Amino acid sequence: MPPRRRASHAVCFLVRHGRTPTTGKVLPGRAPGLHLSDEGRRQAEATAERLAALRRPPVAVYASPLERAMETAQPIARALGLRVRPLRGLLELDFGEWTGASLAALRRRREWQAVQHLPSTFRFPGGESFAAMQQRVLATLDDLAERHRGESYVAVSHADPIKAAVAATAGVPLDLFQRLVVSPCSVTALARGGGMSHVLCLNATSDLGELGLS
Repeated sequence: MPPRRRASHAVCFLVRHGRTPTTGKVLPGRAPGLHLSDEGRRQAEATAERLAALRRPPVAVYASPLERAMETAQPIARALGLRVRPLRGLLELDFGEWTGASLAALRRRREWQAVQHLPSTFRFPGGESFAAMQQRVLATLDDLAERHRGESYVAVSHADPIKAAVAATAGVPLDLFQRLVVSPCSVTALARGGGMSHVLCLNATSDLGELGLS
């Protein structure tokens, strides 16, 4: 029998960090000091169990260096017998001067319409553009796909970077990426590398009752 060829792509399990005390209320961005809530920690433990139960468990765990992402990644890594590798390419979008603002206040700003309907044209004052964020995340995932050809890995990140990666993988224009929903501690699986670009699942949670806009 000829030797089995190694797959040229990798499967990435993208996990949004668990719920925090400000989820759905504030745009925390990259501000330090935001930790998981008790519910978020329970979500992270449940996600760890689901990933560890896979027939072919992931071989590596990466995470955005922000506390809420690292705290989500740690139980996943423990369950898999691995360590968490912080990776800046998985960081949250840099919201610049909008960091820490309440979502209720931001929705009243004229610029919010561009954020929601024309994100490809928008850069946050003193921060990052959606387009630059998408390019950063895709470059990171493609580097990891090359590193983990024929394997799967976990990448814990944030809602907007995950949605941007899904949009690009599925061929959805960036201006439509806000139509995607990525819930706290949901799992999204992408196959990338070797010319492959497929969305295997999106926003998978342990309980369908948890699905909702965020």
